[in-house]
Amino acid sequence: MTSRMENKSYLVQMNGNGVHNKSIENGKSLSGNGVNGKDLHHVSVRGALYPSKAKSRRQRWDVRPSEMANNTLNPIRAIVDGMKLTPNPEKPMIALSIGDPTVFGNLPTDGAVLQAMKDAIDSQKYNGYAPSVGYLKSRQAVANFYSCPEAPLEAEDVILTSGCSQAIDLAISVLCNPGDNILVPCPGFSLYKTLAVSMGIDVKLYNLLPEKSWEVDLLQMESLIDERTSCMIVTNPSNPCGSVFSKEHLQKIIKVASRHCLPILADEIYSDMVFPGCSCSSMASLSSDVPILSCGGLAKRWLVPGWRMGWILIHDRNDVFGSKIRQGLVKLSQRILGACSIIQGALDSILNNTPPSFYSKTISFLKTNSEICFNELSTVPGLNPVMPSGAMYLMVGIDMDRFPDFKNDVDFTERLVTEQSVFCLPASAFEYPNYFRIVVTVPEEMMVEACSRIREFCKRHNRAGSTESTDLDH
Repeated sequence: MTSRMENKSYLVQMNGNGVHNKSIENGKSLSGNGVNGKDLHHVSVRGALYPSKAKSRRQRWDVRPSEMANNTLNPIRAIVDGMKLTPNPEKPMIALSIGDPTVFGNLPTDGAVLQAMKDAIDSQKYNGYAPSVGYLKSRQAVANFYSCPEAPLEAEDVILTSGCSQAIDLAISVLCNPGDNILVPCPGFSLYKTLAVSMGIDVKLYNLLPEKSWEVDLLQMESLIDERTSCMIVTNPSNPCGSVFSKEHLQKIIKVASRHCLPILADEIYSDMVFPGCSCSSMASLSSDVPILSCGGLAKRWLVPGWRMGWILIHDRNDVFGSKIRQGLVKLSQRILGACSIIQGALDSILNNTPPSFYSKTISFLKTNSEICFNELSTVPGLNPVMPSGAMYLMVGIDMDRFPDFKNDVDFTERLVTEQSVFCLPASAFEYPNYFRIVVTVPEEMMVEACSRIREFCKRHNRAGSTESTDLDH
């Protein structure tokens, strides 16, 4: 019977008020049950009748981008693309704007990291699809690396992702619905807003205080929370500030989340990239009742941002997330079928065989460059740098009253490129005007030269306290 039905094709004939349904088999017309219905087509498939309204044909092409595409905007690109960046041809360009530690070639990854990749490739074991959440062995390696008595982890608590950016994307996606809102630091990493707004999620900015080394304004943060607030994002160490929260301050943030039953998305991509004398506690290690999704990856600590290997660490508390959030993350991970399989194959070796000296050498370099930059710019009238404690960044305040030639930080940094061929990212890109961000990964001699040019630029344009400026410059 099945094969006979499969050999039929179907013809629909319309006549005024009703419909004739005819099925044709082997070139012969077979009578079907007539069904009357005004302006209806009835198509029979495998013996069943499916009514559908007659549709008019489109008269012209009209293909438009989706609302998600139209709502996707990267604030950094929006500002930088609108700047007129024409370097001084007499001075080589020094870009202090790019958060990629590999750009200048002075910070290569460790040989053990490269060997792990070579071994994974040569093994021929990782050329196929991995599970969307990652290989079990690789997830266990991450779990073992980050597990601690206060926040134990197993492989089932780890989702491997295509970079930390995708980890953040999945975390927001699993916790939030259109119309919800999330709390985001200001200044903060611009991707949070890019992702949220594209999903129809509102962003509420909580303030970081430069006079307190960029600690959170806790009262202002708490005042933003309402019934549609679905998560709080905490970045520690900070991009763009380079700040590292103390254990005590993190505990205060967690208390705010606890009072309002808010899960935390902890962006900890720079975890352990802290200067000597500072410590950086993971948020999960301090939380007894607030569930936390911690996002991290290889990009910064191992100096391989282009390898796109990240992860989410699921730290549930009192079964608040339960199975549904975990299942939601698994489903979302299936949208791109997982992270790069070869890097997953190398992950165990990367985590376990990278020598401690590699990490300490990188951190020592970042601290030295930060100190050079801070010390040099601290003596420039009109500039107020804030000394970082980790990560790869330093924020510098601009006393715009001293520089009436410029409308704002964007104008200031644009002219800095034109006159001195030094590009710093205006902090308006982080919704924090009248500051600029410096990336401290450039070679030391370039950092010294860049600071010298910034000093010369400010001296030329400073319209207040000129006597003070001359005294300090000598």
